[in-house]
Amino acid sequence: MGIEIITLLIIASLFFLMAVGVPLGASTLLVSLTAALLKFGAPGLILVSSNVVHVFEKYTLVAVPFFVFMANILERGGVARELFTSMAILGGRMRGGVAVQTVFVSVILAAMSGIVGGEIVLLGLIALPQMFRLGYDRKLSIGTIAASGSLATLIPPSVVLIVYGSEAGVSVKDLFSAGFLPGFLLAGLYIAYILIRTRLNPALAPAYDAPEAQLPFTQRLRYMTGLILPFILIGGVLGSIYTGVATVTEAAALGATGAVVLAVLRRELTWAGLRDGLWSTTITTGSIVWLVVGAVSLVGIYNLLGGTAFLKGMLTGMDVAPIVVILIMMGIIMLLGTFMDWIAIVFITVPVFAPVVVELGYDPVWFGILFAMNIQIYMLSPPFGPACFYLKSVAPKDVTLQEIFLAVLPFIGLQLIGLTLVLIFPQIALWLPSLSH
Repeated sequence: MGIEIITLLIIASLFFLMAVGVPLGASTLLVSLTAALLKFGAPGLILVSSNVVHVFEKYTLVAVPFFVFMANILERGGVARELFTSMAILGGRMRGGVAVQTVFVSVILAAMSGIVGGEIVLLGLIALPQMFRLGYDRKLSIGTIAASGSLATLIPPSVVLIVYGSEAGVSVKDLFSAGFLPGFLLAGLYIAYILIRTRLNPALAPAYDAPEAQLPFTQRLRYMTGLILPFILIGGVLGSIYTGVATVTEAAALGATGAVVLAVLRRELTWAGLRDGLWSTTITTGSIVWLVVGAVSLVGIYNLLGGTAFLKGMLTGMDVAPIVVILIMMGIIMLLGTFMDWIAIVFITVPVFAPVVVELGYDPVWFGILFAMNIQIYMLSPPFGPACFYLKSVAPKDVTLQEIFLAVLPFIGLQLIGLTLVLIFPQIALWLPSLSH
């Protein structure tokens, strides 16, 4: 049986299993075990297990549970809530100011945790009721939170970039440096969109009516204490990475410890909160582990069957301009995002795509940022759109999933604009990493 037929059978099997409700991690693991047994017999099981063991030897991946734990503790320690309050007061009575401050808070939260789910849940609990109370347009409020909360896929210490770097063999430090400007670019596009829309239609965003917001700017500065602790944490985590004091994994451990210390200093972290944070971290990390196990085992067996070489040859053998191959790869990522989790997408595509990118003469760091931006689009895009489901889980009951999907459409358009700019102008991503070489 040719590799082309095998590829189609694997894809069809995955679609069938997921269509009947089998979880993605179990689907990929079942397909890989079946393929291994059919091709290699009982020894195929040893091949599957050896592939899985290999990926868990990657030290960089240990950073993932640390960053997940840090996000959980920040949520339970009240740091994010105080951060939002301070930023909203700083914005004063600027029309659309609360939405703009939500984007700023999202950038800071992304730099503290790197986890999309926790950030959107926090903003959904803190910012969404506030914007609804002030009379903000529902779609503008929902779209702002879902889109800006997804910035954690790109802004360091993004877990997406950590996993991509581990699989592509690319420096995570360089990926972190490369993620800053594209992340700020997207945040800037969101802010510009909010300000333009609220200027054209003031009814979309009434002014913030808190008494503190009406004070002169110099007097509002005394309410900025909520920014101090988050910036200390960000400086400690990212500073230790860029100065070479700590590896990404060590910095993640530092961040997790720092989050606990900050929560204790605020006297809002209880034993019950710590226990819940640990339990939530275990559940999230466990889910990631099963997705990794399934995806890695499938890629390993597919590679032994000659599939990886087949796909690489197909991509590099196309009689088209190299940039068209890059566009095709991004199209594949977007297609997979309609029915797969981002973890599985990384482990299935990156081992194939990364060598092709290098062979075509492109920088794998640049492609890593494009990859993360594609994942960010997938976070919002129906029918999967994890960010939309995260927000639905904490939004008021009258907010429907259909309303959320409609609200994020303009922001998906802004994400596509940002992706196009980084595609056309690679230095947006590569300028900062070039300064350290």
